[in-house]
Amino acid sequence: MKRLGVDYLDLYYCHRPDPTTPVEETVRAMHELIMQGKVLYWGTSEWSAQQIFEAHGIAREFHLTPPTMEQPQYNMFHRERFEAEYARVFSELGYGATIWSPLASGILSGKYNLGIPPESRMTLKGYEWLRGELESPEGQMRIMKVRELEKLTRELGMSMAQMAIVFCLKNRNVSSVILGASRPEQLLETLKAGELQNRMDDKVLDVIEGILQNKPIDPNAPM
Repeated sequence: MKRLGVDYLDLYYCHRPDPTTPVEETVRAMHELIMQGKVLYWGTSEWSAQQIFEAHGIAREFHLTPPTMEQPQYNMFHRERFEAEYARVFSELGYGATIWSPLASGILSGKYNLGIPPESRMTLKGYEWLRGELESPEGQMRIMKVRELEKLTRELGMSMAQMAIVFCLKNRNVSSVILGASRPEQLLETLKAGELQNRMDDKVLDVIEGILQNKPIDPNAPM
């Protein structure tokens, strides 16, 4: 808090569950921070639905403060956890979510459609694993889908990056989207996505689903 220059934190996320720390210990620590006035609300990041429900059960049993939000990865290519596993978290616990990686490490910006540009993230030391994922058969299949999606963006009057972010915003369980940008113009482009949501109606979403072919099975859908 001294580094941030604040007296308290509005939101405090426990980023990724610690396998060596019992969930109860984490819940008690977060409750104590809230009681001390150092934190207003706490949440989780990349916790499983089971761990989130466990935290709520512990908080209810011992009269502690439960988590109230989750920060998961979510984008056109990473949907299973958010849309299927977390379905009960959203419907039963009333959660909101701040999602990260809406552009799937830049793949959904379209900048890798013709190869890996020099000085892009995937050319940097330490990101060899990311380049390996892009060059894998699954990664190349994703590039093919982005090329198809980019044709649709021209009809809608938006960029590929804007389409990817609007897709996330159209999900009612997304409260906010974390944007990453290396240049000011990238940030300005993606910020405009919030003004373009009305261009992505149900018909457009159906076209997108036809290209992606990865819609998770709704666990709440009637059998």
